[in-house]
Amino acid sequence: MRAFNFSPLYRSSIGFDRALDLLENASKVTTIDNWPSYDIVKIGEDTYRITMAVAGFSQDELSVTQHQNMLLVTSEKASEDNAQYLHRGIAGGSFQRRFHLADHVRVTGAAMENGLLTINLERDIPEEMKPRRIEIGQATDRPNVPQIEARKQAA
Repeated sequence: MRAFNFSPLYRSSIGFDRALDLLENASKVTTIDNWPSYDIVKIGEDTYRITMAVAGFSQDELSVTQHQNMLLVTSEKASEDNAQYLHRGIAGGSFQRRFHLADHVRVTGAAMENGLLTINLERDIPEEMKPRRIEIGQATDRPNVPQIEARKQAA
């Protein structure tokens, strides 16, 4: 994979540091960890759902943690037996899956049913950050501002 240089973007953008860091880190990924498999679905305008296939794990062996803009799903599974497997196709080891969340996205709940872990997310933008309409008044509606007059001096 080709490495990209994002330094010109840092010089000409303000407030996009986190997004540029994510792009830079994503370009450095060398291996793809695809276990456990998962889906990310946009359900509504500001609601999302992550569904992970965690067959063979109990709720006690799974942990879902949100810390700022990072969602971390981990499992701790101890090996159960010392059997000699001729073929082992069912994954059952510990895992750690990270999801980077956008600003103001929070976890609203998690549930497990039939080997699927479902995590619900919602983007909750604070009221002061939402767009608001500004009324345009008449010129006569301006506040009364005192005017400073300059003195004229005779030459």
